[in-house]
Amino acid sequence: MEDTQDIDAIAMLQDPVRRRLYEYVVAQGREVGRNEAAEATGVARTLAAHHLDKLADAGLLESGSRRLTGRSGPGAGRPAKVYTRARAERSVSLPARDYRTAAELLAEAAEQAGLDAGLFAAARRRGEELRGSAPPCGDLDEAMKALAARGYEPHLETAGHADHPGHDEDAARAEDAADATPPTLRMRNCPFHAVAERFPPLVCGMNLALLEGLLGSDGALRARMDARPGECCVVVEASKNNIH
Repeated sequence: MEDTQDIDAIAMLQDPVRRRLYEYVVAQGREVGRNEAAEATGVARTLAAHHLDKLADAGLLESGSRRLTGRSGPGAGRPAKVYTRARAERSVSLPARDYRTAAELLAEAAEQAGLDAGLFAAARRRGEELRGSAPPCGDLDEAMKALAARGYEPHLETAGHADHPGHDEDAARAEDAADATPPTLRMRNCPFHAVAERFPPLVCGMNLALLEGLLGSDGALRARMDARPGECCVVVEASKNNIH
């Protein structure tokens, strides 16, 4: 039954307008209103609302409501419907496969046997193999392309950037801090999320080593741990020797 539901949900994205709307909401990493989604994808608001609700009904998006003006009280306007990507994972395999159970069993055995160092070394080598003959990534733009090609969802974040509205004073302080803080590359997803939830030190350490090999740990960038709920545990930034 669950496989059938996943197939039905993913089939919803075959419609080109629906897919554009879904991809736009996912890329923002925050709540998106109907007007914004319609303008960004070049469709009428009523059509956007129809497709966004269909995506929510299918479980691909989650919907809620809030005031988009940032004000409260009389004159603030009615709450608007907003959408974010659903937290549930969707996957289809024909015929059925259960790679998750295999990964969890291997992770459990590695953790119990104390094979962390060997796993991290293997992950770093795999990252280097995936990079091939290409030189280490020279900047965050190159890193974004390399990460996106591997299924991550990278986005550039500065100290002044936030995915949700805040108070004016907080925003002003964040903008001041942004002047002195270099940008950081974060990933909105973790490709190993299901296994990382059960074995966080092992799997997050493996992920870090993999990205060190993929990006080139001796180049202009460095990968480091900086866990944040709902996102990848690894971030990428300029190495200390390349911060001016």
